[in-house]
Amino acid sequence: MMDYLTEKYVRFMTALKCERGQTLVEYALLLVLIAIVVIAAVTFLGGRTCNVYNNIGARLTVGS
Repeated sequence: MMDYLTEKYVRFMTALKCERGQTLVEYALLLVLIAIVVIAAVTFLGGRTCNVYNNIGARLTVGS
């Protein structure tokens, strides 16, 4: 009976030390952080970028 409990304890502790789940969580956190940075950049620079493209478009149509 003691060997059975010891084996189950060792398997449980080995499963806790598994790093595959940890790396998955780390990649997910990095992906979320990158998404937040991209959304913030688009929010802050979106209006300026739109104005630049509108100006370029207006100059191209006037020159034609």
